[in-house]
Amino acid sequence: MLTRLHSVALSGIEGVACEVEVDVTGRGLPQSVLVGLPDQATKESLERIRAAMTNCGYQWPRHRTVINLAPADLKKEGSAFDLSIGLGMIIADGQITTEKVDEFIVAGELALDGRVRSVKGVLSMAVLAKSKGFNKMIVPAANAAEAAVVGGLDVYPVASLTEAVGLISGQLKIEPADVNLDEIFAQASSYDVDFADVRGQEQIKRAMTIAAAGHHNMLMIGPPGTGKTMLAKRLPTILPALRWAESLETTQIYSSVGLLKDGEALIATRPVRAPHSSISPAGLVGGGTVPTPGELSLAHHGVLFLDEFPEFTRSVLETIRQPLEDGKVTISRVHSAVTFPAQIMLVAAMNPCPCGYLGDPKRSCKCSPLQVQRYRGRISGPLVDRIDIHIEVPAVAYRKLRSTKAGVSSEQMREQVLKARKKQKERFGADSTMTNSRMSSRTIRKLCGLNEACEALLKQAMDELGLSARAHDKVLKLARTIADIGDSGEIRPEHLSEAIQYRLLDRTV
Repeated sequence: MLTRLHSVALSGIEGVACEVEVDVTGRGLPQSVLVGLPDQATKESLERIRAAMTNCGYQWPRHRTVINLAPADLKKEGSAFDLSIGLGMIIADGQITTEKVDEFIVAGELALDGRVRSVKGVLSMAVLAKSKGFNKMIVPAANAAEAAVVGGLDVYPVASLTEAVGLISGQLKIEPADVNLDEIFAQASSYDVDFADVRGQEQIKRAMTIAAAGHHNMLMIGPPGTGKTMLAKRLPTILPALRWAESLETTQIYSSVGLLKDGEALIATRPVRAPHSSISPAGLVGGGTVPTPGELSLAHHGVLFLDEFPEFTRSVLETIRQPLEDGKVTISRVHSAVTFPAQIMLVAAMNPCPCGYLGDPKRSCKCSPLQVQRYRGRISGPLVDRIDIHIEVPAVAYRKLRSTKAGVSSEQMREQVLKARKKQKERFGADSTMTNSRMSSRTIRKLCGLNEACEALLKQAMDELGLSARAHDKVLKLARTIADIGDSGEIRPEHLSEAIQYRLLDRTV
């Protein structure tokens, strides 16, 4: 008897429709064959399924059984096909009868005792199920919340093979899972940290407000203990809240690599990723025989914080140059090419020299000029050119450190950011995700016109600082954002002067 069930395979972070075909011939030796380009984890599923069926009271087919995972030219990874294969074998062997098998998309891993374990990428599977016209899906109970965020899809959570058999045969009634999206996003709007916790560094807070307002990349340079990491961790508190589409896309990435917690429905806050400097290029941008997302994509719609910036290997740092421009990562292999989204805000931090105390008024630097030059030379000029804001973070004076007066809070900074983002929406369109940092050269010429005084100021800066053409565009984008924060329709000399100030390290890094 031949039975077909519907399931989903993952290609990158996207779901691909698959059919699980099970044919129990009724003759021949009791041999089971799995075909359809399965990986090692999928090949091993037959032994897991055999034990699960036996321990749940079902018989392993006594005749030759062929299981095909179609399409046969697509590599099948992981254990998500366990449940659909197990159900298919029970139905094809005539142990239950059902006419509802075509109504469901099925995914789940089987334990030896018949429990259904969580799998990766269930949100992507649910999105595909909805796009293919399915309205019912069977998933592990631990994955039900993430699948249930897709509207118009009844998601049935099952905890065991027995429950799945009862549901698909109509002998057991299970209520579809339900999630309250408003409640999820409401809980995500509160943070445990605040910029008011940071004493001093008001100039750095101003720079971070500008960076958040225009989605500009940022590099902080200062001695150890000045608060660079503390500032970077508070940046998400002033960014605009995630929109539904952004949250869904970010959650798909986390789901595809198994980073969603059991029962977690959505990533509702902007992610912050802070990889260690020992990370490999594949770990940062993604890779593997079958490509998987790296830290760049895990920071999609959020912040990628690279502390001790020069300590990352040159090969690692150079891999992020193109994604910073394009907002995506493409990984090519012999059989395919996979593109992962990577619209990130880069925040990097570094010491001014190897010992960290160059320019510190209270501690002497022990580094030679050659050591300082080599240390800073680990970061290439083209990469620095792609970072909009370079700013020095000085040590905090004792008086400010012990002050009981709170500085500018996240709420105050966020108000300025949202005001500037509102102007950008009016400029680029209400439905657009465009920000000032992503303006093209043509758009810059159209929207960043300068008066005579500004033209003279910019020319002087270009001549004295030796700014590149890319740095010229960065300065204009920054000036446009500063003008938006100041509620000005035109770029004035004070806006341009502040933008140029954030590029002063071009000649020293």
